[in-house]
Amino acid sequence: MNYLDALNWRYSVKKFDGKKIPSEKLNNILEAGRLSVSSQGLQPYHLLVVENEATIQKLVPAFYNPSQIKTCSHLIVLVSKTNINKAYVDNYFSHIINERGVTLEQLSAFRKNINVLLETLTPKEMESWAEKQSYIVLGSLIMAAALEQIDSCPMEGFKADLLEEFLDVDKKSEKITVVLALGYRAADDPFQDFKKVRKPADKFIKFL
Repeated sequence: MNYLDALNWRYSVKKFDGKKIPSEKLNNILEAGRLSVSSQGLQPYHLLVVENEATIQKLVPAFYNPSQIKTCSHLIVLVSKTNINKAYVDNYFSHIINERGVTLEQLSAFRKNINVLLETLTPKEMESWAEKQSYIVLGSLIMAAALEQIDSCPMEGFKADLLEEFLDVDKKSEKITVVLALGYRAADDPFQDFKKVRKPADKFIKFL
């Protein structure tokens, strides 16, 4: 299946069949998220992967439309940072140095650019910036899942305080941005038979 066929095949599943995703396919999807585009490479987010059935069912009350949660194989919870401090940036540069075999001095211009970016953003702008970065990851996860022929449904309809409490998220430094349910579409999910409706190309694309 090529990527256009995969995008035509996928839809936001409303009910899964409960079957578990093979670990190889799940790991491929997660690796696509890890390799996703990230501004400055800072990756101001991380993923929580909920696969234990009892834990998934425990999370049901946190969702406004729980059908997908009750029947999915896995939940990927995207958690974005609300603040990026000096220690986080220091750890990032230590990782670059270890991976690339370079010195901090060689990275000084890059470090300066990042410092300027972070000093320019207000706390609210930084939170919004990190949140937007996590949505780029979401797109990568959805695309990878479709190529693996794994169904998905991105979900924003949740009670953030309740979900963050269930998952022990540190509310002082991070927040849950969005959730992606994964699994296999149920045979009786009627949405799989609907024709995909999108803007026609001439309404969506303008060449300048």
